[in-house]
Amino acid sequence: MSLSNVEPEKKSPQSDEYVQSFARGLAVIKAFGAESRAMTLSEVAEVSGLSRAAARRILLTLVHLGYVGQDGRQFFLLPRVLELGYAYLSALGVPELAQPVLNQVAAEVGESCSMSVLDGNDIVYIARVPTRKIITISLGVGTRLPAYATSMGRVLLGGYTQAQLDSYLAQGPFPALTVKTITDPGMLAARIAADRSQGYALIDEELETGLCSLAVPVRNSAGQIVAAVNISASRATTSPEDMVRRLLPPLRQAVTSLSQALGHRLQPVTALGPQPRSAE
Repeated sequence: MSLSNVEPEKKSPQSDEYVQSFARGLAVIKAFGAESRAMTLSEVAEVSGLSRAAARRILLTLVHLGYVGQDGRQFFLLPRVLELGYAYLSALGVPELAQPVLNQVAAEVGESCSMSVLDGNDIVYIARVPTRKIITISLGVGTRLPAYATSMGRVLLGGYTQAQLDSYLAQGPFPALTVKTITDPGMLAARIAADRSQGYALIDEELETGLCSLAVPVRNSAGQIVAAVNISASRATTSPEDMVRRLLPPLRQAVTSLSQALGHRLQPVTALGPQPRSAE
């Protein structure tokens, strides 16, 4: 499963305020991902939808600025690129406020704990405390996963208006990631509605075989969903029923404090709206 959401370059908007070179630079950075940690110039050009000449100029500029490294024909991102996303989180105060709460939950229940927001059709991790490796995908701050197959995604989609949710569901298909993944739009709509009603979402091996996760929403003072927090566990050691019985209470308690601390800093998910699905 590719976690890279790069789309071929689109025609630039007819506006003097649109900086095409900047947009191309972002496309090159986004070309790298979990399955493409190092790429040649030709590969970067293909994934980003740019010409080789344009991709080369941007890559060499990023090398000069310290955001990309080069080893022979291979290019790869350097840690400095994290500054771009961390500036957003720091401005919100998310790491300082959320991380201690997630640390406490992870230590209390002995399972991984994460926080994410909705960005288009994906969830994006903004904080995480891993306890053990229970999933093949490398998860960390900035990781994107499809909303429809994740517990945090189901919770966040519950913050959409009915019109926005209908628009999102009309963008299918929703590929099956395991034999248990719900892919039918009607079934997804029913599941999201049920999760909204009960106040949490439980995913049982829909994202990856052997993985269960439980998520609850983070709300602002107006009651709008602005983020989600989840606990992930191995299906081999924890049943879905046990997750609800044992893990839901501490998760809800933690989110109560997070909602008070972060609710006014994050935008409600209804303000984002669904974005066009990548052609990949």
